[in-house]
Amino acid sequence: MGNGFELLLADDDQDDCLFFEEALLELSVSAGLTTVNNGEALLKLLSENNRKLPNALFLDLNMPRKNGADCLVEIRQCNNLKELPIIIYSTSYNPEIANKLFEQGANYYIRKPKTFSNLKKVILRAIELVKGEHNRPPTKDLFLIQP
Repeated sequence: MGNGFELLLADDDQDDCLFFEEALLELSVSAGLTTVNNGEALLKLLSENNRKLPNALFLDLNMPRKNGADCLVEIRQCNNLKELPIIIYSTSYNPEIANKLFEQGANYYIRKPKTFSNLKKVILRAIELVKGEHNRPPTKDLFLIQP
């Protein structure tokens, strides 16, 4: 992870990772992107880089080895990771599950958009929200990010 605003994407779907990276490149923000493809790799990367954490983590729920919900719980139990903004990034949206994820410390929730233009909109909105937080706790009314 380099200098400036850094994003970490944890997603096992290679096509979704490429789609995300392409969308980020087209946005008018300067942000680096690191990707991992499973929950174990995510937790290992965060523990190894605890001095240089990303500015935000986009976390897929359905990953091999350790799913996103389990990763969320483990991340929030680590003192040095409690403030890391976590955006759930999933193909599905269930309000009950989303409420539980919010209670467990997720900052935002994005249902993966089907179009490239909507993907750019939700990524940009998430970045704007994270940059504007300044250590404020997440609020329920802003939790679901939609295009």
